[in-house]
Amino acid sequence: MQISIRGDKVTVTPAIKKYIEDKLSKLDKYFENPDEIKTSVVIKVKNKEQSIEVTVPTSKFTLRAEEIHADLYAAIDLVIDKLERQVRKNKTRITERYKNSALFEMVLDNIEDEEQDDLQIVKRKDIEMKPMVEEEAILQMDLINHDFFVFKNIDEECVSVLYKRKDGKYGIINVK
Repeated sequence: MQISIRGDKVTVTPAIKKYIEDKLSKLDKYFENPDEIKTSVVIKVKNKEQSIEVTVPTSKFTLRAEEIHADLYAAIDLVIDKLERQVRKNKTRITERYKNSALFEMVLDNIEDEEQDDLQIVKRKDIEMKPMVEEEAILQMDLINHDFFVFKNIDEECVSVLYKRKDGKYGIINVK
C-alpha cells in the first residue's frame, strides 16, 4: 500500500510512521495489487485525545474508519481492527456486487464470513418537505432532537440534508 500519513497539530515521528505502516500491511492480504492502493492517514490531537482516520479508496468503494483514544498506539490498533471487521462483515455483499467486475481488486476467498446484521428496512416514512432556509432547518432539527434533517432548501433551490457533526457544528449536503 502507498500510505500518506499527515499529522494535524501533531508531529508524525518515524516510530509512529513505521507502526502505522506495519499495522496497515495487515490489510494487504485483502487486495490483489496492494501496491496500487493509495491509503490516507490523518492523525489529530485534541486536548488529551488522539484521533486517527484511515481512508482506503478502491476503484469500486472506499473503506474508512476513525478512532479516538487517549493513547495513539491503541487508537491505531483499534482503527485497523475496525477496517478488518468492515471487510469481513461485508465480504458476502462485496463479492456478490463486484464479482463480475473487471477491475475488482479484492481477494476475499480466504476470509471467514462474519455474522451479518439483518439488513432490512424496518420503518418507512413519507414526509412533506416545506421550503425553508438553513437556519430554520437547524431549529427544526434541534426541536425534534435528531442528528439529521432533510428539507427543501430555498437558498440553494434543492433538497438538502442538514446533519450534526461530531464537533457539535453543522454540515449540509445538497442534492442537486
